[in-house]
Amino acid sequence: MSNETATEKKVIVFQLKDEEFAVSVKQIGSIERIQTITRVPNTKSFVKGVINLRGVVTPIIDLRTRLGIQESPYNDSTRIIIVYLDDMEVGLIVDAANDVIDIPTSIIEPAPEVIGAVNADYIEGVAKLSDRLLILLDLKKVLTNEEINELKTVEGQ
Repeated sequence: MSNETATEKKVIVFQLKDEEFAVSVKQIGSIERIQTITRVPNTKSFVKGVINLRGVVTPIIDLRTRLGIQESPYNDSTRIIIVYLDDMEVGLIVDAANDVIDIPTSIIEPAPEVIGAVNADYIEGVAKLSDRLLILLDLKKVLTNEEINELKTVEGQ
């Protein structure tokens, strides 16, 4: 039984550059420290490669690159958020995973055309929490079906 109610959405908040993003915890498998990523030739620029996560070969995507945010070197706070997309796991590299919070669904607003550097196509909505602006990502739009299928071939190598 999910403890997420219709009036609240439980999300993981993470950082990219100086913006905070959120993804529903229902889509999250785990949060991992950055580790050695094996490059895969002939993949899109945002696909950093694969990792072996507890015996599962998992494609890794640099979310900064995917969303058009300038890349930055990884550091101690860099994390890989393992998310479920359709029937596969994908790792998203983020600057930091901040916290897990409940957002009242009543404060989630539709996304403006452009928010910061991120194209509105990837955004499910925005939520203003006191002095924070959270950008809710729509993972299904961050990766298209075609890209997910490409990643499945990477995963199968």
